[in-house]
Amino acid sequence: MGKKIILTGGGTAGHVTPNIALLPFLKEEGYEASYIGSYDGIEKRLIEDFEIPYYGISTGKFRRYFDLKNFSDPFRVMKGYRQALQLLKEIQPQIVFSKGGFVSVPVVRAAASLKIPCIIHESDMTPGLANKLCIPVATKVCCNFPETLKGLPEGKAVLTGSPIRQELTKGNKLAALELCSFSANKPVIMIIGGSQGATSINIMVREALPKLLEKFQVVHICGKDKVDNLMLSVPGYKQFEYLKSELKDVFAMADLVVSRAGANAICEILALKKPNLLIPLQAGSRGDQILNGRSFEEQGFSIVLREDYLDCDILTEKICELYENRHLYIEKMNASGQMNSIPTIMQLIKEYSL
Repeated sequence: MGKKIILTGGGTAGHVTPNIALLPFLKEEGYEASYIGSYDGIEKRLIEDFEIPYYGISTGKFRRYFDLKNFSDPFRVMKGYRQALQLLKEIQPQIVFSKGGFVSVPVVRAAASLKIPCIIHESDMTPGLANKLCIPVATKVCCNFPETLKGLPEGKAVLTGSPIRQELTKGNKLAALELCSFSANKPVIMIIGGSQGATSINIMVREALPKLLEKFQVVHICGKDKVDNLMLSVPGYKQFEYLKSELKDVFAMADLVVSRAGANAICEILALKKPNLLIPLQAGSRGDQILNGRSFEEQGFSIVLREDYLDCDILTEKICELYENRHLYIEKMNASGQMNSIPTIMQLIKEYSL
């Protein structure tokens, strides 16, 4: 009989895509994977393409600010814990791998109470609140940045990097040019604001378009319900809410990437060696993207632009600067030796499976 593993994590695409990256390798090693997520989070939509059992549980968000939901969400988390306990007893996995996000807390805590080993992965430089609640009961904690090791319990922390979906490296540039109706003779900027989109970046990109389109073509992944219908027929500008299978092709086509500084997003950009301009999320965040961006800028992989300094002139100027010096950024990324994350994580999973 095959070994069983439960994957969990959700809230944003960054809490799901590393799990997806592991799936083919888990299958190769004879693991039967199931996913526990929220009832209707982005994780459900992303996982449904992979034909593995998906179980939704009740979730509550852990907030650092006052909100009336702070009174009701603990009850949702308790309900989720009971549901996770029941599922784990039924499925009887040998191990749990968690990518974080608030849905993972009841799953990891329930697994620990049943003495099921849990490996958790922290993408950002400092652990998020959900992972902070899971670290005490985790068997091992994987992380992306050398700086993170100092803040984790000795003996638990492993520097792995982030699992990158292998298909992202197999994009077809010509397919993307056709998809976007772009010319092969003009450089392409890819704008991507994370799974939720980034309103401030979307506004600024659209304001800067007249200048940008003089030199570049722009493919803009702008987030759910954030397409501007008045700009659907602008030549050289193509919008998408989000991309699934076509994402690898659009990455292959892109000469430059403008992105938020979520850890998984920047690890993918690094793996693909794309010169990039990072605009870290500031408002309403705990500052993790600012730290991620700073680390990448110091290593020479990125230009970082503060969101509160953002206007269309600065955006255009920085994009042009990045394009002119693109070879320097590619050289630095080539020299970085992206960490061998998938084999390292797979080794941990095999080692600690019951």
